[in-house]
Amino acid sequence: MKKNNHYTLMEHHSLYILQPGKTREKDENGHIGLPKKIFEEIHDFVFQNSDEATHFLCPSYMSHLGQTLKAQQYVGVIETRSGVVIEILPKIAGQNEGKTRKIFLKMLKRLRDSPFKHFDMASLKTEKMHLLEIFITMFCEELAVLIRRGIKSDYIKKEENSQFLKGRLKLVNHIRKNVVHKERFYVEFDEYLQNRIENRIIRTTLEFLYKKSSSNSNKKRLREFLFVFNEINPVHDTRNAFKKIKIDRQMKDYEKVLHWCQLFLNNESFTSFKGNSIAFALLFDMNRVFEDYVAYCLKKNYPELEIKTQVSTEHLIIEPTKEFKLKPDLLVGATIVADTKWKLLDSSKPHFGISQADLYQMYAYGKKYTGIAEVHLIYPQTEEFPQDRKLEYRFDYKLILRVFAFDCEFGEIAGDDALWFKKRVLIKARQ
Repeated sequence: MKKNNHYTLMEHHSLYILQPGKTREKDENGHIGLPKKIFEEIHDFVFQNSDEATHFLCPSYMSHLGQTLKAQQYVGVIETRSGVVIEILPKIAGQNEGKTRKIFLKMLKRLRDSPFKHFDMASLKTEKMHLLEIFITMFCEELAVLIRRGIKSDYIKKEENSQFLKGRLKLVNHIRKNVVHKERFYVEFDEYLQNRIENRIIRTTLEFLYKKSSSNSNKKRLREFLFVFNEINPVHDTRNAFKKIKIDRQMKDYEKVLHWCQLFLNNESFTSFKGNSIAFALLFDMNRVFEDYVAYCLKKNYPELEIKTQVSTEHLIIEPTKEFKLKPDLLVGATIVADTKWKLLDSSKPHFGISQADLYQMYAYGKKYTGIAEVHLIYPQTEEFPQDRKLEYRFDYKLILRVFAFDCEFGEIAGDDALWFKKRVLIKARQ
């Protein structure tokens, strides 16, 4: 739970201020106590970025703990300026952190437009490394493959005051600098070097990650890579540097590594933030991770079905102009619309915690998409999710809502519903 200034917080649990004299960082409910200085660093960050930060850490209050920051649906890593790392894990496998990381990484592998999908997760020791070190390990593996294939060079434009005339004489600079030194020539020329923008970005990423890593094995590999890139200059404006990249057939080998670089240097999973209390944030919206994972698994499990993602052909309003586009997560065959929701249902709550807004949304899908007979809501499986009976609601005589639990570990509809789901979907999809 804590190691070398590293804390692991489970989704929907909270951070709080550890009172003086208290040494127990984790209470019986899974909430994490932090020294006051560290808590205030994170608290300041949340308030300085209130429009975005509250999506993953929401200020709250508990009578027995006082002021808290509750983890929301964003998971990943936050590092404070003082070097403390807060790892936020999704609530998938209870309090088993190693198993949770393993399942989460399996889900990340199916995230669209990410560098995770190409990596073999089986080799990772998720029990011993927190997420940041796991991501650094993945980057190192991809970079090792690139180096074995060979680092690319390119013609780089250079200027210098040379003893020899080569390239093009830059007359203005030549006159200005060589009034006394008649034996010199101020020239511009192209030289075939490894100091191209792609290699400079990799060098910058290596320096950045070396400062972040606390793993001896990762730091050792990063040092070795820095030696390989020793003659290459780092970049200072990373966002503009990425705009200069051109991935053509010659540079295809660089694509995966540069995707990792972009993830680290530009905090791509969480946009730029204000303030000086947080050094680094790498966070993922579990709504999107779950959506992509469910879509992949259903397509794999039911290859006979036509399953479309992110269909957006209908609008809530059609006159005087089409407005408020409707975009369900999945269109199964021609008669079923499905949406995934990263929300933990609980049988002790009214309607198991299914929100009225979600019902309105599904009703709109069912009425606006032609020929829809059923709408499905898919939630992650939890201990509190009811397994003893199917959740089924009828909007009217033509439209039914069915609710399913999804087993993230095995990538399928949970329990006995798996077989029922397959039969029902196949019947409806063929109608």
